[in-house]
Amino acid sequence: MRLYRVRNADGAAWAREDGEGLRLLEGDPYSGTTDGPRTLAFTEAELLAPATPSKIVAIGLNYRDHAAERNKPLPKEPLIFLKPPSAIVGPGEAIRRPPGAGRIDHEAEMGIVIGSTARRLPSPEAARAHVLGAVCLNDVTAREIQDRDVQFTRAKGFDTFCPIGPCLATGLDLSRLRVEGRVNGEVRQKSSTEQLIFSPEYLVWFVSGVMTLLPGDIISTGTPSGIGPLAAGDVVEVEVEGVGTLRNPVA
Repeated sequence: MRLYRVRNADGAAWAREDGEGLRLLEGDPYSGTTDGPRTLAFTEAELLAPATPSKIVAIGLNYRDHAAERNKPLPKEPLIFLKPPSAIVGPGEAIRRPPGAGRIDHEAEMGIVIGSTARRLPSPEAARAHVLGAVCLNDVTAREIQDRDVQFTRAKGFDTFCPIGPCLATGLDLSRLRVEGRVNGEVRQKSSTEQLIFSPEYLVWFVSGVMTLLPGDIISTGTPSGIGPLAAGDVVEVEVEGVGTLRNPVA
């Protein structure tokens, strides 16, 4: 199922795909939903970011080919860092290049959305019950700042540096989804979550042993090779099989 957050007269609401349009829902995906009486055409709907996490836990160097292009050894355990919720923007919103930040790169990723509180889970197998679904995510990065700072917080934490969307897709096998990144229609990144060094379930288990994961939190699973720069006027797309395509202009 594909679930969307939309803006309507009453504020933000959840909706699901219903034929050619969207069926507005009562409730939320974490506590349960029921169908409401209203539907919207996609052309009427203003899509919002499909999660409001307390934190975004991102994973570095989780594709073998990306580790090679960054000249880094394969990690022995997941490399985790945080992106602030203030970095989130939704479908169609602009990624804004900060003044003086230098090269700004796209990183196409699949994001895991947590459905229920997870703390010190006993095994990766137990993690499956805490996964609600997936989103497309762009881990936008100020590459020159990252290389200067060594740690990632500033380079990846600017406002607008975490587009997510277009929906929250449930019921997918997250271990075998195609991931693609495009700029102005040109394919720059193309891989599959089959190529992840650490599986989605392993990541949820591992992170839960470090910090409590809350409903709506996101774990971004890493990016494949092909990262590259973005210029003002570009349109960058992240596509995850079964989720859809997230598009954002660069300003």
